[in-house]
Amino acid sequence: MGIVHGAVFLFSESTSAEASGELQVAAALGLTKDGLRARYQAGEGIIGRVVESGRPVIVPATGREPLLMNRAFQRRRTSIPEASFVAVPIIVDRKTVGALAADFPPAGRDLEQDAHFLGVVATMMAQAIRAQARIEDEHNRLLTENKSLRSELEDRYDLSNIVGTSRPMRQVYEQIAQVAPTSTTALIRGESGTGKELIAHAIHYNSPRAQKPFVKVSCAALPDTLIESELFGYERGAFTGADTRKRGRFELAHGGTLFLDEVGELNLSTQVKLLRVLQEGEFERLGGTETLKVDVRLITATNRNLEAAMAERQFREDLYYRLNVFSIFVPPLRDRKPDVMLLADHFLLKYARKHNKRILRIATPAIDMLMSYHWPGNVRELENTLERAVLTGDGQVIHGHHLQPALQTAEASGTAMQSSLADAVQQYEKDLIVDALKSARGNRARAARLLGTTERIMGYKVLKYGIEPRRFHGPPATAAPRWKAVRAAR
Repeated sequence: MGIVHGAVFLFSESTSAEASGELQVAAALGLTKDGLRARYQAGEGIIGRVVESGRPVIVPATGREPLLMNRAFQRRRTSIPEASFVAVPIIVDRKTVGALAADFPPAGRDLEQDAHFLGVVATMMAQAIRAQARIEDEHNRLLTENKSLRSELEDRYDLSNIVGTSRPMRQVYEQIAQVAPTSTTALIRGESGTGKELIAHAIHYNSPRAQKPFVKVSCAALPDTLIESELFGYERGAFTGADTRKRGRFELAHGGTLFLDEVGELNLSTQVKLLRVLQEGEFERLGGTETLKVDVRLITATNRNLEAAMAERQFREDLYYRLNVFSIFVPPLRDRKPDVMLLADHFLLKYARKHNKRILRIATPAIDMLMSYHWPGNVRELENTLERAVLTGDGQVIHGHHLQPALQTAEASGTAMQSSLADAVQQYEKDLIVDALKSARGNRARAARLLGTTERIMGYKVLKYGIEPRRFHGPPATAAPRWKAVRAAR
């Protein structure tokens, strides 16, 4: 178009027309260094007025226009004694975010047509600016969400949030505190459902690598034909269906931590490659020749007897010694009975909030059932049991019939009948009266109403069973004390 000088002006702080923002040169043609540093406020000079009004401006002769401030277009008269000037607004979503300005040779120009054409160009620029703004907003949103999620993960898997005060768990806490600040390979051993993955999270999020990725792989969930490609990745064409290159979990975990759950399920060929990564810190993708270097901390977990697997030649001895640098044994729930009620109250509070229910405590018979059960599924089974109890509960108290059927059988819970029917009925009646007195803060009249009986009968039963109502005075006997213990453990 024969443009001599031209520039695109945009607000420096954002793409929205803010009064406090400055207009600065975003792209230019033929401007001097001083011109590129020019700044305008909205309403200042021709450029500022175009942005403020949202309308184009045409100046046929720049030398006779006093409002034309020559900060950006200064010294143009050294090559052209007189010029025509056109400036059009750049509008995004009905907001003026900048201006497009140009100098034209003065002779033989249809400035109205030039202004119309620059307006079309400004509209195309607005579309690009809108798209860029959306990309930046999405990027900033993802960054904010990533920081929030990372902070939430760090809080969730903080060492103080692991529930348990028994002696075996205190030993686990000490071991986590010892190994977390290092980059040592850790092997977590224990039965299924004991919380080995939770221990791995705690090690990572209390280590110097906490800001780096934490990548999890379940070795038992992947078939032998896929485990290598998942761990080490593959090149395009490495096998049928490999249409693109794929990065493996080791690459994704670079700088952070890789957690291999059920590492005892790895086949022997994968064990050889894993051993090389541990020794050399390098590997090749499946079907590739390029050697890749990685810096990854490895945490593994298993519920298998690796020593027996070595004796049967199902697990390599050299790999075992590389993995078993620092071993942590997570005790089964049956060996940490003092933690059963702490965990039960923790899960009760968690799922009561999740399912929007107001459940205050667990009844004494239900507590006895929880404490006498042997928990073959460990903490995972206890959590599922409490969630089921919360869902099936229709009041503020969890009773024995709300628990899963396995806990309600004498064989499973270890509560086989050792007394007569009359004694069992009396014990059940006593438990009901004690629960009612707890809810009534020791008030016998109110407890009688809760049980649908009279105060006289309640007094007779209290005397018969030797119950002292005064010990229930004060705050209601709810699960709050146990929840306080959970918070204290946190």
